[in-house]
Amino acid sequence: MKILFTKNIDQAIIPKELGGDILVDCVEVIKTSPIIISPFDLKNYSLIFTSVNGVMSFFKNRFKPNEDFTAKNYNKIYCVGEKTKRELRKHGFGTFKVLKNAETLSRFIIGKCQHEQFLHFCGNLAINVLDNDLPLQNIKYKKVTIYNTEEINPVITEKYHAAVFFSPSGVRSFARRNSLEGMKLFSIGETTSGELKNYTQEKIFTSGENTLSSIFELIRKEIRSRI
Repeated sequence: MKILFTKNIDQAIIPKELGGDILVDCVEVIKTSPIIISPFDLKNYSLIFTSVNGVMSFFKNRFKPNEDFTAKNYNKIYCVGEKTKRELRKHGFGTFKVLKNAETLSRFIIGKCQHEQFLHFCGNLAINVLDNDLPLQNIKYKKVTIYNTEEINPVITEKYHAAVFFSPSGVRSFARRNSLEGMKLFSIGETTSGELKNYTQEKIFTSGENTLSSIFELIRKEIRSRI
């Protein structure tokens, strides 16, 4: 079986996760770059991060959250996904709440956090779930674009039995110049799967968590089902 991963994966872990009989190629389909902005006062705001790149760009711009929960103007930090949580930990910050996707986060905020005001640090192609939902509930919300995502649109001439996708922008970048037909399609999370459905009728295998380990588990399960 030959699988295409649409982002670079550490080659050392692939045989450990999938075995030596699986051939894997990695092709980047999107490119991200931080946007340099002047840091501003975060007091009275709760902070939202929905990607690792959002966290990295936030700290690259020298923002300084106040995590002292005994202080009057302390910043609650909400994030999507375990990878985003781990990136915050690398910079010395914990999280008030971790949800699996933007839709779940939106429901949580609407249900339990109506009186907070939010800053969402994200990329230029971030999905619009939060800025569509929260203002309708009179929740103060502002999106701060802190990195750019560029869709590279590569042409893939090699034939693969399966392809793995990690973001809606990655799906769009691939699908613009390549067919999704005739492959098994693996997707990290429901949001990415939703984007895939715009381009194909093929069955989509969706990981339970937005993590690489969950994708590997899903692929292993599908491989075993064919034996």
